[in-house]
Amino acid sequence: MASPRHIGATPGESTAQANRAGESLLDRIGNAPLLRLERVGQEFPHVEFCAKAEWFNPGGSVKDRPALSMIQAGLASGALRPGKTIIDATSGNTGIAYAMIAAALGYPVKLCLPDSASPERKRILTAYGAEMVITPGDEGTDGAIRRVHEIVAADADRYFYPDQYSNPANWQAHYRTTANEIWEQTSGRVTHFVAGLGTSGTFVGTTKRLKELNPEIQCVSLQPDASFHGLEGWKHMETAIRPAIYDDTLADENLSVSTEESYRLVKRLAREEGLLVSPSAAAALLGCFQVASRLPKNEHAVIVTVFADSASKYLNERFWDEE
Repeated sequence: MASPRHIGATPGESTAQANRAGESLLDRIGNAPLLRLERVGQEFPHVEFCAKAEWFNPGGSVKDRPALSMIQAGLASGALRPGKTIIDATSGNTGIAYAMIAAALGYPVKLCLPDSASPERKRILTAYGAEMVITPGDEGTDGAIRRVHEIVAADADRYFYPDQYSNPANWQAHYRTTANEIWEQTSGRVTHFVAGLGTSGTFVGTTKRLKELNPEIQCVSLQPDASFHGLEGWKHMETAIRPAIYDDTLADENLSVSTEESYRLVKRLAREEGLLVSPSAAAALLGCFQVASRLPKNEHAVIVTVFADSASKYLNERFWDEE
């Protein structure tokens, strides 16, 4: 596969520079480990459940991959250049990735995010020096998107607006890296890929590449089961602003996932697997269980999903204290 090891190299970097001793921070984006679950999901003995542990990225989430890809595309095209401010809408993780990468490259960042974003995410953004524009929490990321449009329209020359919901460099990051890593880490044994929809970049890019590698791989997309939900970063496509990069023809099936069931599974993963993951990660695993429940009892399957981030930004959530 095309290795993501040097994905952080800026356009025009020489071979000599790329071969310097040590690695830059951005060289560590990608190649997240694939974890096999040992106890949770034992009711499906014929299924191997595996998850990409994306909190191993330096920014702590899967969003490091598309954020770097979009920034690199901006640098390559000249749309991002000294004097510009990077601006986008985010529920938190992409914003954190932008802020980390921009700090490493020397660019200012301005982010619109809903007030419902977790306090931990806001503190991390502050730590990186990002400027935040807080939008109404009940409008979710859609409200943040509308606010970015207003800001950019008022002073377009000041900003580089990657627009994670419309930028093909988003899904291309997963096409180049995530899918190929899954293929190699399973030795080509993956039978199903399951992922939630937010910008849809993870699902679209990974699915496109996996289907090239083996058209028989079943790819299942997941959404919250209601327009108002607690799965931060996910979209209920029927009621949300539809990302331009979303291709609803790619999924072999689209399933709905419950927020409350995801909260319960978060605690199970912590106490039965030793994995502190986010609600969206647990929701992704719930989708895997739905897929597994429909398989014939004698059919072996390797179901792979993406754990977008850890629980570190969600430890103030009240569900931890509920029985």
